[in-house]
Amino acid sequence: MKSKKVFIIAEAGVNHNGSIVIAKKLIDVASNAGADAVKFQTFKAESLATKNAKKAMYQKKTTNNNESQLDMLKKLEMNIEMHKKLISYCKKKKIIFLSSPFDHESIELLKNLGLEILKIPSGEVTNLPYLKHIGKLNKKIILSTGMSNIYEVKNAFKILLDSGTKKKNITILHANTEYPTSMEDVNLRAMVTMGKELNVNFGYSDHTLGVEVDIAAVAMGAKCIEKHFTLDSKMKGPDHKASLEPDQLKVMIKSIRNIEKALGNGIKKPSSSELANIKIVRKSIVAKTKIERGEILNEKNIAVKRPGTGISPMKWDDVLGVKAKKKYNEDELI
Repeated sequence: MKSKKVFIIAEAGVNHNGSIVIAKKLIDVASNAGADAVKFQTFKAESLATKNAKKAMYQKKTTNNNESQLDMLKKLEMNIEMHKKLISYCKKKKIIFLSSPFDHESIELLKNLGLEILKIPSGEVTNLPYLKHIGKLNKKIILSTGMSNIYEVKNAFKILLDSGTKKKNITILHANTEYPTSMEDVNLRAMVTMGKELNVNFGYSDHTLGVEVDIAAVAMGAKCIEKHFTLDSKMKGPDHKASLEPDQLKVMIKSIRNIEKALGNGIKKPSSSELANIKIVRKSIVAKTKIERGEILNEKNIAVKRPGTGISPMKWDDVLGVKAKKKYNEDELI
């Protein structure tokens, strides 16, 4: 997180469908694509939702309409053994294992497993007991802010600080929780607003289709990008349809790394690669016609042409009216 590079999180979420085999394949994809971290979701279904909790509209479209949200979540739980195996596999693949805890038991589980970074999902921005619990652990925190207004974000931020988390350890992510998010609802400038108002590192958790918004976010100063991905967007499950496929994830990460290079250091000066072009592309003051020694240099006998190895045209006014100290042929540098 302290690196100058954008911290890229490949969001596996619940796209493992409860299978450790699929989860490991997702880790392979994230690692091969060059992501810094792969993120899952840690929850106890019965601590997360009531029996009567309804599914989101996108979940109704992508899962069995006859099952409750609770029943859907139960199929997507990861037990402690699965966590341990995936953490071990991530170490082998040299990628950071992350997860979002959705309840108090899950916060403790991830703490005990030694995670250095905890990701707070958007739904917990207004959960005071949760924020106090996670804030007192003094971990590095990434806070998603979907569905929130600036006052709710500021309040959650203050709770984390008051609970003991250092400001430098918090990164705020702008987000929209609709899967997929329409372009009209992205409001990417709000990401910058949060960063300025809180004077904190900011980024973007993306649920749009495609990768252009992520690239734009980086160009606007995002320090962290999170993006859902899957093995196949046609797989059964709530989030697959709005997730990138492996090749798309690779394109997104490559594009972000290229944008990082292109942003540079902000100092306006010639790049090292174009220094040689200065002499070729810029111009000098030259003889427009033959000029005799002692002749007065004027607009009729001098001109500005390439190459740029002679007197700069910026000295034009200084050269006008001067006597030629030698004889010049046409096109000869003055």
